[in-house]
Amino acid sequence: MRKLNFLIWPVLSGIVVAILLLQLFPDLLSPTSQAIEFKEAAPISTRGSGPVSYADAVEIAAPAVVNIYTRTVVQQKVHPLFNDPFFRNFFDADSIPQQERIQSSLGSGVILNPQGYIVTNNHVITGADSIVVALKDGREAVAEVIGTDPETDLAVLKVELTDLPTIALTQSDNSRVGDVVLAIGNPFGVGQTVTMGIISATGRHSLGINTYEDFIQTDAAINPGNSGGALIDAYGNLIGINTAIFSKSGGSQGIGFAIPSNLTKQVMLDLIKHGRVVRGWLGIEIQELTPKLAESFGLDNMQGLIVAGVFRNGPAHLAGLQPGDVMLSINGQPIMDGQKSMTAIARFKPNENIEVEVLREGKKHLFTAVIGERPRTQDQ
Repeated sequence: MRKLNFLIWPVLSGIVVAILLLQLFPDLLSPTSQAIEFKEAAPISTRGSGPVSYADAVEIAAPAVVNIYTRTVVQQKVHPLFNDPFFRNFFDADSIPQQERIQSSLGSGVILNPQGYIVTNNHVITGADSIVVALKDGREAVAEVIGTDPETDLAVLKVELTDLPTIALTQSDNSRVGDVVLAIGNPFGVGQTVTMGIISATGRHSLGINTYEDFIQTDAAINPGNSGGALIDAYGNLIGINTAIFSKSGGSQGIGFAIPSNLTKQVMLDLIKHGRVVRGWLGIEIQELTPKLAESFGLDNMQGLIVAGVFRNGPAHLAGLQPGDVMLSINGQPIMDGQKSMTAIARFKPNENIEVEVLREGKKHLFTAVIGERPRTQDQ
């Protein structure tokens, strides 16, 4: 009996302790579960985080955005039969009657200077016999063409008016994808119109629109007539010049392109000062690397450009570059993209020295070239 008492007391004590534990901690017998952790966002107050209305930005920028109307005199034959070579054999070319037809077009522009300098797209005014600029305050003036740059599709006009409103330029390099932007222009000639969107992408190139491309892409609605108008930020500062749309129907489909304000300013200053844009020139023709070509040159990656041709007595030729060389870097910056590299070369000033690293017959060589000035195109 003593042995049973000896065993009963520890058992009873254990039962009592277990009951107490279950009462104090009821979850002890529940099945164990794996904790799932989430990163919870801190509460965000929407008050004061951004403008509820963009009316202030529009009020600041809109007066500097102008409507541009162009007129072109087109000579045409009185009857379409005169365009047929067979019938033209029976008439003297000088005696064929002709009539003039006025072809009108419209676009937009932005006043960037109180002296009357206006930036627009080259395609808005190209071939025009007369250009009229209409301001938001109702004034109109005939504009003079100061200079054009088809390679960036920019042109600078000048009007002789006083007390002109201007727009402030912001550093387009600081623009970020997701920033709110507003497009101001004259779509379809209905009058000044404002549309809103965001920056969809930056640094767009290789689109086949211009020779030099560094577009800001936006989903703000841009339509025919918006060309040359302003793309502004939420505070009324100029980010870019609206230039083109990607569309299968001809209308806005949420993919528009603007020339950045930094490039616009550079082109404008060159056109005013020199009447042309001064660009660096290396005097080479290039070919993009393909995986097979990279393998044939013994390259492990697609870095580099093939020198397909060299202009005689050009900067590259005088520096010692040869067709078949693979350009690897310029001033120590690796070449990853042909379009960007040619744009980078164009930004150098004539007579500047640059170092070009090339691969020739499996060996790397470093050449120093003196940048020349890019020859002007026929359209300039």
